[in-house]
Amino acid sequence: MNAINLSLSRRQLLQSTGALIVTTAAPVEALAQLAGSAVPAGKPPLHPTELDSWVAVGADGNVTAFFGKMDMGQGVDVAIGQIVADELDVPYGRVTVVMGDSGLTCNQGGASGSTGIQTGANALRNASAEARRLLLEQAAQRLGVPAEQCQVADGVITGGGKRVTYAELIGGKYFQHKLEWNNQWGNPLNVTGKAKPKSPDQYKVVGQSIPRNDVAGKVYGTDDFVTDISVPGMLHGRVIRPETAGAVPVSVDESSIREFKGARVVRKGDFIGVVAEKEWDAIQAAEKLKITWSNAPSIFPDQPSIYDHIRKAPVARHTVEANVGDVDAAFAGGARIVEAEYEWPFQSHACMGPACAVVDARPGEATVWTGSQKPHFVGQGVAKILDLPADKVRAIWIMGPGSYGRNDSGDAAHDAAVMSQAVGRPVRVQGARHEGHGWDPKGPASVHRGRAAIDAQGNVVAYEFMSKGFSRIDMATNESNPSDTLAGMLVGFPNATQHGFGVPAESYAFATKRTGWETIAPLLTKASPLRTGHLRDPVGPQIHFASESFIDEIATAVGADPVEFRLRHVKDPRDIEVIKATAEKAAWKAGPAGTRRTASGDTLAGRGFAYSTRNGTVVAVVCDVEVNRRTGAVWARRFVVGHDCGIIVNPAALRLCIEGNVVQAVSRALWEEVTFDNKSVTSNDWLSYPILDMTEAPESVECVLINRPAMNPRGAGEPSTRPMAGAVANAIFEATGVRIRRAPFTPDRVKAALA
Repeated sequence: MNAINLSLSRRQLLQSTGALIVTTAAPVEALAQLAGSAVPAGKPPLHPTELDSWVAVGADGNVTAFFGKMDMGQGVDVAIGQIVADELDVPYGRVTVVMGDSGLTCNQGGASGSTGIQTGANALRNASAEARRLLLEQAAQRLGVPAEQCQVADGVITGGGKRVTYAELIGGKYFQHKLEWNNQWGNPLNVTGKAKPKSPDQYKVVGQSIPRNDVAGKVYGTDDFVTDISVPGMLHGRVIRPETAGAVPVSVDESSIREFKGARVVRKGDFIGVVAEKEWDAIQAAEKLKITWSNAPSIFPDQPSIYDHIRKAPVARHTVEANVGDVDAAFAGGARIVEAEYEWPFQSHACMGPACAVVDARPGEATVWTGSQKPHFVGQGVAKILDLPADKVRAIWIMGPGSYGRNDSGDAAHDAAVMSQAVGRPVRVQGARHEGHGWDPKGPASVHRGRAAIDAQGNVVAYEFMSKGFSRIDMATNESNPSDTLAGMLVGFPNATQHGFGVPAESYAFATKRTGWETIAPLLTKASPLRTGHLRDPVGPQIHFASESFIDEIATAVGADPVEFRLRHVKDPRDIEVIKATAEKAAWKAGPAGTRRTASGDTLAGRGFAYSTRNGTVVAVVCDVEVNRRTGAVWARRFVVGHDCGIIVNPAALRLCIEGNVVQAVSRALWEEVTFDNKSVTSNDWLSYPILDMTEAPESVECVLINRPAMNPRGAGEPSTRPMAGAVANAIFEATGVRIRRAPFTPDRVKAALA
């Protein structure tokens, strides 16, 4: 094996390449300044087939894992470190995970689809197993014993009464070894070697509740965020958006900002912004720049009529995903029909801080610092908007203010790229609160219709569930195409609207069953503040709010207990086990609607149930609510969540992840709704777009974790978001006897329903 001895320590190596080290980070300014540094000579090119692209052993024996995804505060980096530690037989504390830098890691798709562990860990697991095999072979030669007689513990190989450490074998050098690659980029990317990874019974680190690395830094404000990036010669940029959606600049009076030293206008196509040496000057210049805008028609409907607009709008795409039996004939022969419609609003990502990015576009190359959950794809998009080869743009992920879907971080990077190229200097773009709320991609508004036919004996003989709404992929799932960004559309890239929605994910087996969806055209096809895209568990909360509410309505119609009714029709054994375990943990009181209802003064209390699946993960939830009949306020007080995601890598992190899902989903169920008028979005701050506050947070979230060591890990980042709104809605019905079919369940809406 050819290897080059490096004198650099592990820490020096990583700092010299500009890596963001998860466990111990260099100052962010240093990372920014050193981002263009070359990787030390001798390292094989970054490619999935190179073992050195996945794992390295430093001169001190510590291990670095190169992970092509990132973590959004769920502890994915910890889980990856645990997996690598187990496969290499080293202590977890000696593993560092480098994430989301396109110059150091392969493109594994970023964070999406709850695939961080489900698919992202595969390559690291296999690469680490292969590295261990190679080290064992080297040790066997050095120790003079067969490899099968060697043992490994804590990075030390023993055999024949002798020992050798990983550091002594390869510390600071490269493996120079090839892996097999499945030739797929993104989430499906996987590599394999000759080594077979360990079986679950051999795990020592996987299964432990190792704490996350990022909590203290976030609590005490000591971690660096993308907003902290500063590079030499950097200018501050601001993009100027029209007050009326669809308007474009006709003329610009640049003399109106002469008072701000060094301020200049950047205009390309319909894109318009300003840059200045100081951030406050850029902010003021953006506010004072005199622009004449084109006359744009009022293209948005009145907000109260948005659901009628959805119902009446021409169908852009119609898809039936399940069609079992002769549904129409079964409905025609039913003794009675149960049907209902449900409505879900546009919702904002509402990240705790507006997006920020820094781009240094130089002749022939560029570097991007981004908080996007898909940094590799951001780099590809910036390359396209700058007309550069993809391999000439390096994207470095730095923790941002929020994520969970297609938010506005990729837009900030493309904005900064346009301005940096125009002025020939690095440009930092930082949004303001009204821009983050007003112009981020939105979760789509939708209408859902459920129908069921019931025979004379009370059996469900037909079931139909159809959704109609704006596409969940009007903006694509990543930022690799400028057509999916505001800047890209404004500088001339054509709109790239795609159509997609979804159907309920469950295993209900009715005699006849049809599920499908329809999408409609966006309200504005170019640079719209109401463009729609992925928001945590894309369209999962709205679909399952409606479908699980409707399952409850059917159970009520036939006088059945909601849990028993589900168990009567659910067919997947895992689903049944999770439902039963959750109901048992919650001490569910069986009986028809009203059985679990209590009242004390103005407080009505009730309990609801919902369940769903997502990409192999099963979630069931019992929710206890209290409703103030005088004010309409709802407190989702207690949750019991059953969760089956295969093998559990880190139980404590999984519980925290579920808790985060619950809080965010309850916020969306009780409060979140984008408001707008004929011109633009009007919910531009925390008053007009309220979220769940600490006084309204659940009193307790109890988790029932079902561990399946023999099953590969499934996702956990999104599945427990999916059934929460349905559980809350069902609990409100149980408490009040009134069915709320439009989200969010605000005090005014609940009070009006009770009246």
